[in-house]
Amino acid sequence: RWVLSLECKGSRNFMSALRRAVEVDFKDKDKHKSQGLYLLTTGIPDQETHTVSAYVAEACRGLDLQLHVCLFSVTKGTDSSGIIPARYANPRETASAFKEIVQAANGRFHWFGEAGIFESDDITSIISEIEKAKNYSQKCAFLVESLKQRS
Repeated sequence: RWVLSLECKGSRNFMSALRRAVEVDFKDKDKHKSQGLYLLTTGIPDQETHTVSAYVAEACRGLDLQLHVCLFSVTKGTDSSGIIPARYANPRETASAFKEIVQAANGRFHWFGEAGIFESDDITSIISEIEKAKNYSQKCAFLVESLKQRS
């Protein structure tokens, strides 16, 4: 609700934003079985990953809350409003940090850029299901073929 009234500005003070969302804005949390937060970001949080992960794990456990992250990698040379982050990490390090944070929150991680999708937990799950179905289909075909040969 409150997100709709916000304007793009500021820093990557992830802990401050998460605290606000979890401690202030989840007033009706007892009325819902589970809830999710989506973080849309272009860079690593200001705080150290282990600190964020520990807080996220504790906050999510108490609220049956999942944190999902959508990381958008900006093309090199693109200025994202001139804001210099308190911490810097290359795209691979940033993705690794958010994967750790998402695991602590039982959430999902998605990483994409202008070139397309680099990594997505949802797509990985779908591909895994397709592989299982393919293997099952091959086993069934083998079984049917061996039964035909016996007859």
